[in-house]
Amino acid sequence: MLMSVQNYSLLARAASVVCRVASLSIGSIVFPCFLTAMVMSDTVKPPIARILPKMQTIHGETRTDNYFWLREKNNPDVIAYLEAENAYTEAMMQDTKELQEKLYQEMKSRIKETDLSVPYKQGEYMYYSRTVEGKQYAIYCRKKGSMEAPEQITLDLNVLAEGKQFLRLGVYSVSPNGKLLAYGLDVTGARRFTLFVKNLETGELLSDQIPETGASFAWANDNVTFFYNVYDSSLRSYKILRHRLGTDPANDVEVFHERDEKFDCYVSKTRSERYIIISTNSKMTGECWYLDANTPQQAFRCIEPRTNGHEYSVTHHDKHFVILTNDQAKNFRVMVAPLDKPSKKYWKEVIPHRPHVKIEDIDTFAKFWALSIRENGLTAIELYDVVSRKSHRIGFPEQAYLAYVSTNPEYNTMTLRYGYTSLITPNSVYNYDVVNRTSVLLKQQEVPGGYNPEDYVVERLAAKSHDGVMIPLSLVYRKGLQKNGLNPTLLYAYGSYGISTEPTFNSNRISLLDRGFIYAIAHIRGGGEMGKQWYEDGKLLKKKNTFLDYIAAAEHLITQGYTNPQKLVANGGSAGGLLMGAVMNMRPDLFKAVHAAVPFVDVINTMLDASLPLTTAEYEEWGNPNEKHYYDYMKSYSPYDNITAQAYPALLLTTGLNDTQVPYWEPAKFCAKLRATKTDTNMLLFKITMGVGHGGSSGRYDALRERAFEYAFFLKALGIRE
Repeated sequence: MLMSVQNYSLLARAASVVCRVASLSIGSIVFPCFLTAMVMSDTVKPPIARILPKMQTIHGETRTDNYFWLREKNNPDVIAYLEAENAYTEAMMQDTKELQEKLYQEMKSRIKETDLSVPYKQGEYMYYSRTVEGKQYAIYCRKKGSMEAPEQITLDLNVLAEGKQFLRLGVYSVSPNGKLLAYGLDVTGARRFTLFVKNLETGELLSDQIPETGASFAWANDNVTFFYNVYDSSLRSYKILRHRLGTDPANDVEVFHERDEKFDCYVSKTRSERYIIISTNSKMTGECWYLDANTPQQAFRCIEPRTNGHEYSVTHHDKHFVILTNDQAKNFRVMVAPLDKPSKKYWKEVIPHRPHVKIEDIDTFAKFWALSIRENGLTAIELYDVVSRKSHRIGFPEQAYLAYVSTNPEYNTMTLRYGYTSLITPNSVYNYDVVNRTSVLLKQQEVPGGYNPEDYVVERLAAKSHDGVMIPLSLVYRKGLQKNGLNPTLLYAYGSYGISTEPTFNSNRISLLDRGFIYAIAHIRGGGEMGKQWYEDGKLLKKKNTFLDYIAAAEHLITQGYTNPQKLVANGGSAGGLLMGAVMNMRPDLFKAVHAAVPFVDVINTMLDASLPLTTAEYEEWGNPNEKHYYDYMKSYSPYDNITAQAYPALLLTTGLNDTQVPYWEPAKFCAKLRATKTDTNMLLFKITMGVGHGGSSGRYDALRERAFEYAFFLKALGIRE
């Protein structure tokens, strides 16, 4: 077969990167140079990572990690290897370039590129953001009094992003008097922000610039004092500092120091603007401290000292603190306490615990409270009248959806702003009249190109897992689909930290649905969809339930005639990437292709290294492998440790070089070991974006190109070329 000039150039470039690595003196194992072989056979060869064993003894067992050296981010050999993987991936996906562009244009065509968010009132101003066609980032604005007033741009991220590969906004907080804006910028993807303060009257930046901060912030009511969080070397939010405008940040006062490595601390302000709250939490325990926002120089006081397993949060209403607690209430209940006596012995129950209804959050307003609840796997909003002490719910029509409390900065109001979306309903913003119990649609996400939700079907299914527990699934597909077992299907799941995977709308997904795909979400244990117990049954020494639930969901889709293993693709990211690695090892026969994004696949090695971000705080999620019973259990499912000589599905691994949550080397090592071990010839691609972190590209168009690439991988794996 003759190669095109374009393909030859690309393959030669891939080979040149591999050969550049091979030319380095990096140990006894070298990278072979495949340039001659590629030119002669027109076959792209993957880069081969050298083996450099590192030994570690744990619980009397000697562990060997052949690819530990890939952790050396500043080693030119490592960067060269990663570049070789990128070049190989590009070469392997070269035949999908036209398809990628087609997918990208489809996705872009469904976005209203020049658009405006729904304004919200805060103080004297209406705040909103807008996007402009061709620009990657949002522009933040406000108008005084009404939307008919002249526009003031408070922050244009496009200007701030000039010359940068990455930009993320953290803090965006206007001072109580509306004259100052505090904002934080991350330009690497490493989740470390530089905090700036802008004078909104003059447009000038103040000299108060604070590097290496988090995204937690609160203004005091004097308009010159604020509080913010900082990270330690392992990216744990461990301190809250107080800053006064015009002073040297080096002299900022430490007002809270969380010394327990399992805890992270954050600062916020109550909607009433009366109190500053510090919340410090581990995966299973919480503690809150409070300070009158009018006296920022005073010391914070503890609401209730932490007790292992007790989770609670605090806000303010009138003469009471309002406490959401799991004390004697697995799915939480609501208590109140006097402002001068907030400790637990003075708590009084207002809304009792309900075994089948989890209270996930509470928003307090002057005359009503809004409870975010979950029942039967679905969200709901419950309104509690503080005078009559009666409650009612906002009703929603679909069988799989997400409803959530939206932006509501005003405390004295009888209107609740909420959002609603489903697998077929674009994100919609409503105002709810709490007195008349009526909703008014303010805006629904526009999908250009003639999208009609009536063309699609949503289903809610249940699959029986290994122990008889029924696992909910949410499905969407194009109307008229035949359940003949031949439909391409993407099965997504997460299943960790009690985080629920919501059945929400995504216009990008239409590119799959209109090609005959079924898009399915498995609401597996380890998530929070069915309450607190659902989460606890998928963590620590019950973590394998998460993987077995996902396998049961896949098998159910097959046995019920939706798809078959040659048409089924799997997708998950971060802890969901752990899920992908585990089920690939356990049941590779179930899937044709897998995409594992920023995957947590090197579980034991990471959890044994307390110097890494998040590790010690994660002991309550995964277990501490320094304890043998946890080590043995984690070893039995850790994807990197359980790669075996068997045939695997086609696999795409994606990550960012600056990822601080799941370091790039986890998928890099997984890829290297899998290449050396697997027995098939299916695609194994590793794509690393050099200038971003855990969330991928920050620009909206760049993010679309990433989705187009991932979709093209699935389509190629399934033999779909258009």
